[in-house]
Amino acid sequence: MTTYAIGDLQGCHAEFVELLERLAFDPREDRLWLAGDLVNRGPASLACLREVRALGEAAVTVLGNHDLHLLAVARGGASLNRKDTLESILAAPDREALLDWLQSRPLLVRRAVAGQGDTVMSHAGVLPQWSPALAEGLAGEVAGELRSERSGAFLEQMYGNEPACWDDSLGGIERLRAIVNVLTRMRFIDAEGCLDFSAKEGLDSAPSGFAPWFCYPRQDEARLVFGHWAALEGKAPGARARVEALDTGCVWGGRLTALNLSTGERIGVPSHRRR
Repeated sequence: MTTYAIGDLQGCHAEFVELLERLAFDPREDRLWLAGDLVNRGPASLACLREVRALGEAAVTVLGNHDLHLLAVARGGASLNRKDTLESILAAPDREALLDWLQSRPLLVRRAVAGQGDTVMSHAGVLPQWSPALAEGLAGEVAGELRSERSGAFLEQMYGNEPACWDDSLGGIERLRAIVNVLTRMRFIDAEGCLDFSAKEGLDSAPSGFAPWFCYPRQDEARLVFGHWAALEGKAPGARARVEALDTGCVWGGRLTALNLSTGERIGVPSHRRR
């Protein structure tokens, strides 16, 4: 059995199918980890959702910020943005089944991988102040809220840049929002672990006093697998942690990339879209 981790699909269904063929992926034997953002911006978000859901237990996906945005629009009263490409999902006859499935996905996956040890995948990364066990527990708090009768109220209040700094004493919606922002939106942080939400491009866009989250040392040896940051083009220069950046910008004309979690080999296919 081979397990592959794949970066952000964002509606790039044709490339996803092509990549699975390139991997000779067999859902009876192999497994997929998907780093979130299955939907939005690309041309075939509905097909991506259906494809991944149909893989059943052969595929594990974590929630990304675009996946949560879809849920907020469908079930939390949020509005579509101008560049969203989610209408086909919202109008689909199997809409509710797809949304139920998506809403039951975790924000973080943690497994022991042969030859690689503790491996953690979340969409945006993990704060250097969080151990893998703590991150797993915090992600579980949000997953529990999404699966509860309070999920609609949570989705209505999920958006926001505050609090920008994690504090163990946080409670209620502020605690949940802070967890969501770390696991699905984080790029640059300061030495205290406070997030910046303004800079979204490459490393040279870091605000004064901030650096990529993976450039701060950790107290553990966990390998952290993440997507979200297309401008990195699958690289993490200056990393002071064991990280694997997987978003290679397929929706922006780059590539869709898979990582063999045991060997570290990367396999990719080019985007069908122009840069």
